[in-house]
Amino acid sequence: MASGRCAACKYLRRRCPQDCIFSPYFPSNNPQRFAFVHKIYGASNVAKMLQQLPSHLRGQAVDSLYFEAQCRIEDPVYGCVGIISVLHNQIQKAENQLARTQAEIAVYSSRANPLQLPQQQQFEANPIFINSSWTKLEQYGTGTSSFAAANFNYQSPYGFN
Repeated sequence: MASGRCAACKYLRRRCPQDCIFSPYFPSNNPQRFAFVHKIYGASNVAKMLQQLPSHLRGQAVDSLYFEAQCRIEDPVYGCVGIISVLHNQIQKAENQLARTQAEIAVYSSRANPLQLPQQQQFEANPIFINSSWTKLEQYGTGTSSFAAANFNYQSPYGFN
């Protein structure tokens, strides 16, 4: 029966009872898992936490305890909070880079397709003004030629004329 002990009972050098609280979560083939948890939390505290939880949540709790203990051993000052902080900073940098890239795309697309005034769109859609010689414009009256003159003086805000 000595080979049937869980990693916790092996680490604590005790006999593993049939109803051992540790055996489902600390298998004998991964002794490092219990060693980390025991070093940070202690065996009696872990046993108390597991007994207070419903059985369906114990596995997730042990996984969380192991992750936090491992992070605390690797980084005694910050632990898992240090990892969360690094990941949060990476997310912020990625969001800032995305915003800059979207702004650059907007600038480049506006340069490629400069904004047109609504009157200029009417001017381009009207077949009378396709051949924009002043003699043809003047034969349709002064209102049309002043409209056309206003459109020909349009200055693009992007430097395109």
